[in-house]
Amino acid sequence: MKTELHVPSDLKFLTIVESWLLGSLEVALEDSVDWQRQSSRLRLALVEAYSNVVRHAHRDQPNLPILIRLELKERDIALEIWDHGKGYDITNYNQPSPEAKQESGYGWLIMQKLMDRVEYRLQINGRNCLKMETSLPKTDE
Repeated sequence: MKTELHVPSDLKFLTIVESWLLGSLEVALEDSVDWQRQSSRLRLALVEAYSNVVRHAHRDQPNLPILIRLELKERDIALEIWDHGKGYDITNYNQPSPEAKQESGYGWLIMQKLMDRVEYRLQINGRNCLKMETSLPKTDE
């Protein structure tokens, strides 16, 4: 299954984005997944990615659209978030230390912990792409 969503750069659309992702997956996989456990993980990873685009990549430019693509092959999920911002050089990322007590900078770390693979590509045809991948375990696993 492949599907995509074009959505404005506005946090007011966050619940729509979450509902689209979880609804699409639930229709495709039905009750073969423990949604109570998996939906929180997927929701948090998506919220981090989407809100980073709104707050940083598209800051002060709510007219720029965000494209979210979902691909499901059996139980493997690939989720792409495309933006039009100037991009972020991920090699400059410094993982926050618990002692620093910083208020931001945890998004990348959170996404890496929640998903099996996270990749960020700068400027592909004028857009940036954050790709997150994971496999959903069966209900009885």
